[in-house]
Amino acid sequence: MTQTFASTVLRDARRIVVKVGSSLVTNEGRGLDEAAIGEWCRQLAALVKGLDGVTSPDPQLRPREVIMVSSGAIAEGMKRLGWTTRPREVHELQAAAAVGQMGLAQMYETKLRENGLGSAQVLLTHADLADRERYLNARSTLLTLLQHGVVPVINENDTVVNDEIKFGDNDTLGALVANLVEADALVILTDQKGLYTADPRKDATATFVHEAKAGDPALEAMAGGAGSSIGRGGMITKILAAKRAAGSGASTVIAWGREPDALVRLSRGEAIGTLLVAQTQKVQARKQWMADHLQLRGSVTVDAGAAAKVRDEGKSLLPIGMTMVEGDFSRGDVIAIRGVDGVAIGRGLANYASTEARLICRKPSSEFESLLGYVAEPEMVHRDNLVLAR
Repeated sequence: MTQTFASTVLRDARRIVVKVGSSLVTNEGRGLDEAAIGEWCRQLAALVKGLDGVTSPDPQLRPREVIMVSSGAIAEGMKRLGWTTRPREVHELQAAAAVGQMGLAQMYETKLRENGLGSAQVLLTHADLADRERYLNARSTLLTLLQHGVVPVINENDTVVNDEIKFGDNDTLGALVANLVEADALVILTDQKGLYTADPRKDATATFVHEAKAGDPALEAMAGGAGSSIGRGGMITKILAAKRAAGSGASTVIAWGREPDALVRLSRGEAIGTLLVAQTQKVQARKQWMADHLQLRGSVTVDAGAAAKVRDEGKSLLPIGMTMVEGDFSRGDVIAIRGVDGVAIGRGLANYASTEARLICRKPSSEFESLLGYVAEPEMVHRDNLVLAR
């Protein structure tokens, strides 16, 4: 990786997800930081409009699509409820989220509108992105908002989902959103300058990491624990988020949220914070996602001829080559493709539900309409939606 390449990662990014943490949004729990949120919104507007950060067109900037993933609902709710320490009881956390979300959404709406942008609140859970239909619905909604120049402001739906409060963090959500919309870059704004080889608050010999490969195991060894009593994350969650985002081809920058004009300067190609470069190319992103992040809903077993075409020739899987269908899955679910020995040779998105797959098993496409009443696609799994087992 060269400095020239590093400087182009954000400069050339067309779609950017920005994640900002609770300690920044709420000024370490003292309530929503109106000035800071206003500053980030000004920079978001500059990116969306291709401006110099104020009002004038900037020849070095071109219009971008941006999504904001913002923590802060629970922290703001704590402040409004007069709580000084984060509660442990789930119902109290949910109550704080419900109270704080009102102010958080209102603040972003106000500040984005002041900068000439529309905003939309989108509350997601990890479950929304694990379910194929809900995933596609969320993706379509976000892409439509971006097409209309609206900035989606995303947070986890902490009010109703227990495990997101117990185990979730918005660094991970930021990465999942980057994967969801196939973003070019994820920018994580935090209360640290970036990644150090050790915790600089405890180790005077710690050195700053300007650039590294996302997913490098050595990065996880460098990351310490959570640095704030307000947020749930820490540098380790950011390292893991960068690794996850890299699976869909998005590089990640971890930078200090109060760095002047950080987002605008990054978009001009300036080196700020720590850049974690994705090694996965865009063309590989969807297959990487299928390989690593989806639960299998079922499987089909294929004969030796079909297995050879899929595994060795890069062909699509046709129903005529299937010998057995297992599980209960719907169109669009991820299924395993197994050889005659039962060993998985790959996985992919099913074009037909399991009930339909059983009817067209061992049948040519010319018989699909008489068997099903319609024809969707001639393939059970198209090669573009298929990834081979490692």
